[in-house]
Amino acid sequence: MKPIPYEEGQWSRILKPSIHLSDDPLFLRSKLKDQASLSQLRKRHGRKAKGVEEFYETQNEHITSMLKSLEEDAQEAIDQNSSTAKHVRWAIRASFVVNCCLAILQLYAAISSLSLSFFATALDAVFDPLANLALNYAHQYASKVDLRKYPSGGSRFETIGNIIYSTVMGCGSLVLVIESIQSLIQNPSNSSKPIYHLSAVITVCVAFLAKFGLFVYCWTIRNRDSQVRVLWEDHRNDLFINGFGIFTNAAGAHIKWWIDPLGALIISMALIYLWGESITREFKCLAGQSAPVDFMQRVVYKAMTFSSHIEKIDSCKCYHVGPNYFVEIDIVLDGNTPLWLAHDLGQDLQDKLETLAQVDRAFVHLDHEVDHKPEHNRYT
Repeated sequence: MKPIPYEEGQWSRILKPSIHLSDDPLFLRSKLKDQASLSQLRKRHGRKAKGVEEFYETQNEHITSMLKSLEEDAQEAIDQNSSTAKHVRWAIRASFVVNCCLAILQLYAAISSLSLSFFATALDAVFDPLANLALNYAHQYASKVDLRKYPSGGSRFETIGNIIYSTVMGCGSLVLVIESIQSLIQNPSNSSKPIYHLSAVITVCVAFLAKFGLFVYCWTIRNRDSQVRVLWEDHRNDLFINGFGIFTNAAGAHIKWWIDPLGALIISMALIYLWGESITREFKCLAGQSAPVDFMQRVVYKAMTFSSHIEKIDSCKCYHVGPNYFVEIDIVLDGNTPLWLAHDLGQDLQDKLETLAQVDRAFVHLDHEVDHKPEHNRYT
């Protein structure tokens, strides 16, 4: 079979990056809602205005992100990483130092007051710096993993570190669950009334304020780093623990003795539930959960408008491999496209997709028709 002849000039334009038939072939800009339109919607929908407004604001953000070129996305990701790297490091280090100090303070509060509620807060505080070390080690190891041993990269180690952290924090509460139940089933006459120790209460209040400061700071950057997100969840949980612990300690000392162990039991059970939710989410990432639909739509749109030589998008799969995504996309080219040109186009698109935030690796598959059986059919 003789190769199909072609003129070099016919194909040379593909070597230019991100060639588009149109900047907006689907006329998405016409669907953007300006502030005047949103104001009219508020007047028209009355009570439902907030939900309608949020829908169109989300749609505006989605359309805007789709209309950005891959070069703009890449530059935005670089700028965001450079601007947040310092804040992420500060959040991690500050959390560790503050947790070490609070562990000592809250141990003092628990021992001096003999309150089970304060022991619940102290146990969580003692586990915090130890778990921080394990979490930080996993994330550091992930960034320096040997690619000969782990060719897909080390992002899964971040997820494993998050699971270990959440498991340790949840299991630590089981001890307090057992102790609280034992205290509750005792005869009230044999149960010692908790001591209202003012200095212990002040100490836990200081811990509450410190955790609130860390919570607010980590909240602002929680979506930019998976380690910071786990720390933010920990600070959020500690706010509930310390606040509820202060209340149950005071109520147990002044109202009924059983309020203190009951508070410790509630705190411990709530911790187990919250960290269980975190473990479930991380396991889904480790198992390869699919990316959100809006992210997949964004990838498909970027690919279909990447070059005039791309005729169709056959399929697109985006799934978690750790905190970020792997992207597999099948594009359809003309059957007469030269091999060198098809390769350069696929490689260029692959490199550009890997510059998107949250994409660890992209795989671009080339085809000339869409009537074949599904690839990897043992999974379909």
